[in-house]
Amino acid sequence: MPDSASNKIIEASVTSFLDTTKIAYDIVEIDPDFADTAAFCEKYDFPLENSANTIIVASKKKPKTFTASVVRATHRIDVNHVVKPMMNAGKVSFARSEETAELTGMMIGGVTALALPPEVPIYVDHGLMSLDYIILGGGSRSIKIKISPEIFHSVPNAQIVEGLAGE
Repeated sequence: MPDSASNKIIEASVTSFLDTTKIAYDIVEIDPDFADTAAFCEKYDFPLENSANTIIVASKKKPKTFTASVVRATHRIDVNHVVKPMMNAGKVSFARSEETAELTGMMIGGVTALALPPEVPIYVDHGLMSLDYIILGGGSRSIKIKISPEIFHSVPNAQIVEGLAGE
């Protein structure tokens, strides 16, 4: 599991990247015990509809490949009909928390598409793009990022995907 020092490094890489984009953002400092989306929204009074989760999907066959999908917290990612064909993999599943931590250096509740390894394709649900703002993980369980969904036009390897998630 990532430690405090690696959390700070990832947070710094997230803010450094954001600063290069010239897109306004706010850092929301939070209690790590409330990093999971529903708990965060309730405690800090943000609408669940504006929260976006970054979900890592893994292929079952070796060598394992991974993708990240960013979807509204109120929606479900369509792994089998949308993500699997884009991965060109026989079988896929949600990555285990250990796999996610190893791949990203981040813990569940803090995973963000803003600091992923460059080889990881990022799929962003088209429905996010119509929101005024979204809340993303900040790379650790201690911060969230409030930003325009336009950020995804600046994220390398990000692709806006119609129908990635459904309610």
